[in-house]
Amino acid sequence: MDFRLNPDPAAMEPSTLTDPAAFTTVDRTELNYTAFATEDERILSGVWECAPCREEIAAYPVHEMMTVISGALTLTHPDGRKEHFTKGDTFFIPKGAPLIWEITETLRKFYMIVA
Repeated sequence: MDFRLNPDPAAMEPSTLTDPAAFTTVDRTELNYTAFATEDERILSGVWECAPCREEIAAYPVHEMMTVISGALTLTHPDGRKEHFTKGDTFFIPKGAPLIWEITETLRKFYMIVA
Protein backbone atom coordinates (compact mmCIF):
# COMPACT_ATOMS: atom_id res chain seq x y z
CA MET A 1 0.00 0.00 0.00
CA ASP A 2 1.26 3.49 -0.89
CA PHE A 3 1.34 6.07 1.88
CA ARG A 4 3.58 8.66 0.23
CA LEU A 5 2.24 10.89 -2.52
CA ASN A 6 4.99 10.88 -5.12
CA PRO A 7 5.56 14.17 -6.95
CA ASP A 8 8.36 12.58 -9.04
CA PRO A 9 7.73 13.52 -12.70
CA ALA A 10 8.90 10.06 -13.81
CA ALA A 11 5.91 8.48 -12.03
CA MET A 12 3.36 10.71 -13.79
CA GLU A 13 1.31 9.71 -16.83
CA PRO A 14 -0.53 11.80 -19.45
CA SER A 15 -3.96 13.05 -18.40
CA THR A 16 -6.87 14.48 -20.39
CA LEU A 17 -9.07 16.17 -17.78
CA THR A 18 -8.58 19.64 -19.26
CA ASP A 19 -10.44 20.69 -22.41
CA PRO A 20 -7.74 21.31 -25.07
CA ALA A 21 -9.41 24.65 -25.91
CA ALA A 22 -8.89 25.82 -22.30
CA PHE A 23 -5.10 25.98 -22.49
CA THR A 24 -3.82 29.56 -22.63
CA THR A 25 -0.28 28.86 -23.91
CA VAL A 26 1.20 26.55 -26.54
CA ASP A 27 2.14 24.18 -23.70
CA ARG A 28 -0.64 21.62 -23.28
CA THR A 29 1.10 19.40 -20.74
CA GLU A 30 -1.20 17.60 -18.33
CA LEU A 31 0.07 14.76 -16.13
CA ASN A 32 -1.33 12.69 -13.28
CA TYR A 33 -0.09 10.20 -10.71
CA THR A 34 -2.78 8.32 -8.77
CA ALA A 35 -1.38 7.17 -5.43
CA PHE A 36 -4.67 5.80 -4.10
CA ALA A 37 -8.08 4.98 -5.52
CA THR A 38 -10.97 3.09 -4.00
CA GLU A 39 -12.34 0.26 -6.10
CA ASP A 40 -15.27 2.45 -7.26
CA GLU A 41 -12.93 5.47 -7.72
CA ARG A 42 -15.14 7.65 -5.52
CA ILE A 43 -12.04 8.53 -3.48
CA LEU A 44 -8.81 9.44 -5.27
CA SER A 45 -5.51 10.86 -4.12
CA GLY A 46 -2.38 11.74 -6.03
CA VAL A 47 -0.41 14.42 -7.84
CA TRP A 48 -1.65 16.37 -10.87
CA GLU A 49 0.24 18.82 -13.07
CA CYS A 50 -1.18 21.10 -15.74
CA ALA A 51 0.06 23.91 -17.99
CA PRO A 52 -1.66 27.32 -17.86
CA CYS A 53 -5.36 27.16 -18.72
CA ARG A 54 -8.66 28.86 -17.93
CA GLU A 55 -12.03 27.16 -17.49
CA GLU A 56 -15.42 28.44 -16.39
CA ILE A 57 -16.94 25.69 -14.27
CA ALA A 58 -20.69 25.88 -13.66
CA ALA A 59 -20.56 23.24 -10.90
CA TYR A 60 -17.31 21.71 -9.63
CA PRO A 61 -17.76 17.95 -10.19
CA VAL A 62 -16.26 16.61 -6.92
CA HIS A 63 -15.26 17.58 -3.38
CA GLU A 64 -11.51 18.25 -3.59
CA MET A 65 -8.79 19.30 -1.16
CA MET A 66 -5.53 20.42 -2.76
CA THR A 67 -2.06 21.55 -1.75
CA VAL A 68 0.02 23.44 -4.31
CA ILE A 69 3.47 21.91 -4.81
CA SER A 70 4.51 24.47 -7.44
CA GLY A 71 2.95 26.99 -9.79
CA ALA A 72 0.02 29.33 -9.35
CA LEU A 73 -3.76 29.21 -9.59
CA THR A 74 -6.49 31.83 -9.33
CA LEU A 75 -10.08 30.92 -8.48
CA THR A 76 -12.75 33.51 -9.24
CA HIS A 77 -16.06 33.23 -7.40
CA PRO A 78 -19.43 34.23 -8.95
CA ASP A 79 -19.35 37.53 -7.00
CA GLY A 80 -16.03 38.43 -8.68
CA ARG A 81 -13.87 37.74 -5.62
CA LYS A 82 -10.51 36.20 -6.57
CA GLU A 83 -8.34 33.89 -4.52
CA HIS A 84 -4.71 33.24 -5.50
CA PHE A 85 -2.89 30.06 -4.50
CA THR A 86 0.84 29.32 -4.76
CA LYS A 87 3.40 26.85 -3.39
CA GLY A 88 2.41 25.55 0.04
CA ASP A 89 -1.21 26.76 -0.04
CA THR A 90 -3.92 24.23 0.84
CA PHE A 91 -7.55 24.80 -0.12
CA PHE A 92 -10.86 23.01 -0.60
CA ILE A 93 -13.50 23.25 -3.33
CA PRO A 94 -16.91 21.74 -2.52
CA LYS A 95 -18.82 19.76 -5.10
CA GLY A 96 -21.22 22.00 -7.01
CA ALA A 97 -19.29 25.24 -6.50
CA PRO A 98 -19.41 27.56 -9.53
CA LEU A 99 -16.04 29.19 -10.29
CA ILE A 100 -13.47 30.20 -12.86
CA TRP A 101 -10.36 28.03 -12.59
CA GLU A 102 -7.26 29.73 -14.01
CA ILE A 103 -3.79 28.25 -13.82
CA THR A 104 -1.45 31.20 -14.34
CA GLU A 105 1.82 29.27 -13.92
CA THR A 106 2.17 25.51 -14.55
CA LEU A 107 0.51 23.96 -11.51
CA ARG A 108 1.54 20.82 -9.66
CA LYS A 109 -0.69 19.86 -6.75
CA PHE A 110 -1.42 17.09 -4.29
CA TYR A 111 -5.13 16.24 -4.38
CA MET A 112 -7.70 14.28 -2.40
CA ILE A 113 -11.00 13.84 -4.21
CA VAL A 114 -14.32 12.50 -2.95
CA ALA A 115 -16.87 12.05 -5.72
